[in-house]
Amino acid sequence: MSSASAPSAASAPPGDAAPIVSIRGLAKTYAGGFQALKRVDLDIRRGEIFALLGPNGAGKTTLISIVCGIVNPSEGTVLADGHDIVRDYRAARATIGLVPQELHTDAFETVWDTVKFSRGLFGKAPDAAYLERVLRELSLWDKRGEKIMALSGGMKRRVLIAKALSHEPSILFLDEPTAGVDVELRREMWAMVSRLRASGVTIILTTHYIDEAEEMADRVGVINRGEIVLVEEKRALMRKLGKKQLTLQLQAPLAALPPSLAEPALALSADGGELTYTFDAQSEETGIAALLRRLGEHGIDFKDLHTTQSSLEEIFVNLVKSPSAQGASRGDAAEGAA
Repeated sequence: MSSASAPSAASAPPGDAAPIVSIRGLAKTYAGGFQALKRVDLDIRRGEIFALLGPNGAGKTTLISIVCGIVNPSEGTVLADGHDIVRDYRAARATIGLVPQELHTDAFETVWDTVKFSRGLFGKAPDAAYLERVLRELSLWDKRGEKIMALSGGMKRRVLIAKALSHEPSILFLDEPTAGVDVELRREMWAMVSRLRASGVTIILTTHYIDEAEEMADRVGVINRGEIVLVEEKRALMRKLGKKQLTLQLQAPLAALPPSLAEPALALSADGGELTYTFDAQSEETGIAALLRRLGEHGIDFKDLHTTQSSLEEIFVNLVKSPSAQGASRGDAAEGAA
């Protein structure tokens, strides 16, 4: 667990890096016929932070549970650091750490004993110095002798992370890791994620806090109704699918836009003092230049301007708000079972 400073998304591994997780044709049908995953293909690059986003019931937890060996796939293959998760289960599982959504752990064990036991489960030799480092990183060192049942919810969440890291995995899955935790713990956890990534650990996270994905992730995958909708570099995704809005404060109020300027992308404020222009992020230069030229031709002057851009959350909502996405909630029960 390196103390190196957090890297930016700009320092992501090159696109041709060998994937550390390779998923091909992965499908899962639960009893009763519900198809949680529909032939998913996905590669996770070594050393990246990959955010998997999707509405409730979309298939996120099922996908993670299959990769981690908790749920059996109906079809398809998964390789974890080169090991088939079915044929070479022990080796594959040893490369993976999982922080689940639910706070399930050994209530009557001490923090130290449960983390030490987790390391031993994977056949790792005892390493008290490493475990101490993990507990100190998570502000758990002073709690090492306490029973888990006596800890707060936030501290129990930290214990789950310590258990997931106890055997020094190269792949770490974080399934809604900050759900229900306070702001301070969220900040500490994401600082730790940045340090892990800097030390070479590959991070795959699901989160409902899309601002975290926007800040932390190198790439974003969106899953909906068991299918991967897209996988894209985060910055490229925001450039390609994001909208920008230019707001102009006019020198003099307008009663109405000239007919030749009337179009859906242009809107005049109620008092006529502001003009807003919505355009694709990809067409920023030509869009703004063309608009300002047209305004000048009509003698419309402005005294100030500023732009805003769509957030990742707005892009995500637009991707999954199609009518077919409404049926995704049917998967909630199966997702919870996973």
